[in-house]
Amino acid sequence: MGKVSYGLLLPHFGEHASASSLIEGAKRAEELEFDSVWVRDHFLRFHGHGFEGSSATMVEPFVVLAGLAAATKKLKLGTAVAVPWRHPLYMAHLFASLDWLSEGRVIAGMGAGATLFKDEFELVGLGLDDRVDAVREAVEIMRLAWENDEITYDGRLFPVEGLGIAPRPKRKIPIWYGGSTPASARRAVEYCDGWFPGRITIPTFRVRMRQLRELSDESGKDMPTVGVVPPTSPDTTREKALEPVNVEGLLNAANNQRWWLKPKSGKFENLEDLEGVIMAGTPEDIAQEVGKFIEAGVDHIVFDLRFRLHDYDYCMDLIGEEVLPLLK
Repeated sequence: MGKVSYGLLLPHFGEHASASSLIEGAKRAEELEFDSVWVRDHFLRFHGHGFEGSSATMVEPFVVLAGLAAATKKLKLGTAVAVPWRHPLYMAHLFASLDWLSEGRVIAGMGAGATLFKDEFELVGLGLDDRVDAVREAVEIMRLAWENDEITYDGRLFPVEGLGIAPRPKRKIPIWYGGSTPASARRAVEYCDGWFPGRITIPTFRVRMRQLRELSDESGKDMPTVGVVPPTSPDTTREKALEPVNVEGLLNAANNQRWWLKPKSGKFENLEDLEGVIMAGTPEDIAQEVGKFIEAGVDHIVFDLRFRLHDYDYCMDLIGEEVLPLLK
């Protein structure tokens, strides 16, 4: 495994989202030597997973990344994750244009989305049962469109006949597959460059990493790049760090994860059971938790500060000034 890199999920959602916080925050992240910034993807009024407050705001992700491409010089710009409710050729053009604007700094995180957001699929003529095929077809069409002036693709959902985009990217834009299930890990090996499980327990992550290595060896393909997005709450004490964290909500969400390894009790019941799902505490505590992912083979950590959107800048500075030096 090479050098581990570190990113931030951007606060482009919720009541505290603002243009200045995004632009100035990204500039500050670059100063603090974070490696990347990431956005989520929804287009209807956003009600989230119960961890983001009551605001329905979700600023369009590609618009956000375009603004930050102009405001920064080094940060990688990623989607965590883009969902295929745009036509794949349009998605290919968005990513290619963003890569052109940023001079090659884009990571295309792609995923099937959650059943919670079925209205967004139905509005564009897709059913929930179409989600997995839609991602696969989108990835295949985007790759073809990035490599050829005109393409023809015999897709069930997205047939294309003699069409293309411009500009095409000058490099291979990496595509990461989002999802924590065994099937998601398999798809990452089959037709993507990275695996991006988002929030996941350490025991489950270790099992998936073994699966990734086995699948990569069997197929003769390179091991995918691996990134995780753990909710993170840093502070001067562990008690203060845990105050804003919705532990009960995280436990309920974990118990609804069909493919995660369960604790010995058979149920997620306490904070200790959520190892990897929440990193809360002092900078030393956070670094120790990150170390567990590093030991298991992660390549990229994206700190998700959704429990701390009200003091995002404070948390970003604390991680950048006190956690990253412990890790780098």
